[in-house]
Amino acid sequence: MNVPVPATAPSPGQARVLVVDDDLSMREALASLIGSAGWPVESFASAAELLQRLQTPQDGPACLVLDVRMPGMTGLELQRELAQAGRPLPIVFLTAHGDIPMTVRAIKAGAIEFLPKPFDDEALLGAIAQGLAEAAQAWQAQQDSRALRARYESLTQREREVMHWLLQGLRNKQTADRLGISEVTVKVHRHRMMEKMAAGSLPELIAMLDRLGVPRADPGMSQGPNGG
Repeated sequence: MNVPVPATAPSPGQARVLVVDDDLSMREALASLIGSAGWPVESFASAAELLQRLQTPQDGPACLVLDVRMPGMTGLELQRELAQAGRPLPIVFLTAHGDIPMTVRAIKAGAIEFLPKPFDDEALLGAIAQGLAEAAQAWQAQQDSRALRARYESLTQREREVMHWLLQGLRNKQTADRLGISEVTVKVHRHRMMEKMAAGSLPELIAMLDRLGVPRADPGMSQGPNGG
């Protein structure tokens, strides 16, 4: 049966579902169900196999469908390991031996859902769709942050100096006096700085620096990697 992909999920090719279960028949059943919804699936027999896979660069957002009780590292231990490594993934837990404290612990740690085996197909796919939607949002935010950081790193030393004094409230002429350059030159550097940062206004520039964690009054802001 072809199961429709929930509307909230990223389209096929933009996201993956990672299945971890030590039961081969369960992995195959999950891969078949999830694949019928149009999502690429990668299956693993243990937490160790998944961790090995995650050592390679990721090519998009992913949601983890994870068995709780497995030989070696359990599902809950894997969840904690990923969080401590700074690589949290949206997780849908599956278990035949769940209890309320275990469920509460997993949800508090960020799990999307905690489903009993045997599970309802629609409930599982709905939980995966939610996980993929959250993963896609986090992935896009990460990509945007990297692009913003690259724009900031592209600024010359002089452009950062102009930015520094601009954020202190100095006008172009005052900045020129501070830097020992002409007002026209300040305007040129200011224009290029705003253009490189893709900032349409001063409040927008401030918001960008806040996202990057760059102190607005940090003298180090004026020390860029390039001359200029």
